[in-house]
Amino acid sequence: MEEIDGRRLRGDASRRAVLSSAADLASVEGLDGLSIGRLATAASVSKSGVATLFGSKARLQLATVEAARERFVASVIEPARSEPRGLGRIVALLDNWIAYSRDRVFPGGCFFAAAAADFDSKPGDVRDALERALDDWSGYLAASFRFAIELGELPELNDAEQLAFECTALLDAANTRSVMHGSNTPYRFARVGLADRLTSLGGLAEVIARLRDVDDEAVAAPR
Repeated sequence: MEEIDGRRLRGDASRRAVLSSAADLASVEGLDGLSIGRLATAASVSKSGVATLFGSKARLQLATVEAARERFVASVIEPARSEPRGLGRIVALLDNWIAYSRDRVFPGGCFFAAAAADFDSKPGDVRDALERALDDWSGYLAASFRFAIELGELPELNDAEQLAFECTALLDAANTRSVMHGSNTPYRFARVGLADRLTSLGGLAEVIARLRDVDDEAVAAPR
């Protein structure tokens, strides 16, 4: 039993390591182009070893989406949960998302922005998995806005889903422009837009300042 458990642990560790490489690779080269052979080369492992772990390109892509989702949650959502529900958590979520993109948690910027561009018009299981992940994020953001409404922290807000759409649009645009230009300036534009929108809805300036006043230009720009 100890030998079997040891093999299982080593197999799980190998799978996690390969999936980490897969998510990084897909964020740069595209999820649609991710294959067992390409990943084996990039991760310096045998093609047969990758095939044993995943079996097919589609299963590899689905596992990569799930691994990327877990990394996103750990980088953006879990740290924000230290803040109580309401405007403070919203500010933390938006700030964490900018840091996630700016600091290249995935080397190609937001994994899901890149993957959605690959699969938005290609029906199938991979597209469905990406859609669920994106819907989970926007849904969590909208739920956070609804809590702020209930707490009276955004008194002028009456449509949480609309605001979630506006915020994700600004974040996605900042990510795309930063990746394209190798600059952190787009994050400054996104912060100003997000902070102004929350302020216009009656949010407390001192809470929103934690989002507005971060100096992204002080962080080394990606190359």
